[in-house]
Amino acid sequence: MIDKAALTEFIEQQLEGTDLYLVDLKISPQNEITVEIDSDTGVDIDRCVQLTREIEGSFSRDDEDYELEVGSSGLTSPFKVRRQYVKNIGNEVEVLSKDGKKYKGMLRDAGDDTFTIISEEKVKPEGSKRPVVEKVEHVFRYDEVKHTKYLLQF
Repeated sequence: MIDKAALTEFIEQQLEGTDLYLVDLKISPQNEITVEIDSDTGVDIDRCVQLTREIEGSFSRDDEDYELEVGSSGLTSPFKVRRQYVKNIGNEVEVLSKDGKKYKGMLRDAGDDTFTIISEEKVKPEGSKRPVVEKVEHVFRYDEVKHTKYLLQF
């Protein structure tokens, strides 16, 4: 079986000096390797092909037979690393908390331990007959959410 730590280190070295970064690396018991990368500006197919060739050139299939898939993080895929949160500051996101509640709003901040979204919610001020729409700030710890996704709107 391919050494995951060695492969992770190799991939990170190949991406060093670019705006690309490793999002996820999975190796199944059958040696099916899935590499997911992302970028602050976008990932093109040519860069995925180049990384595939670099991996195949350094990890011989003669020593260890494996299946390799290199791709970009999907637009609707959940965020997996903090850098994806940073990349999406200012964008609309959907957050699913561990208690099952969904929040939709603009990603305002992505710190080391927490991130913040601003959502518009109906709030009924005391003494008012009707609710009004106000901007509400929600702060989440990364480990408090099931997922956060970019919110596609048409």
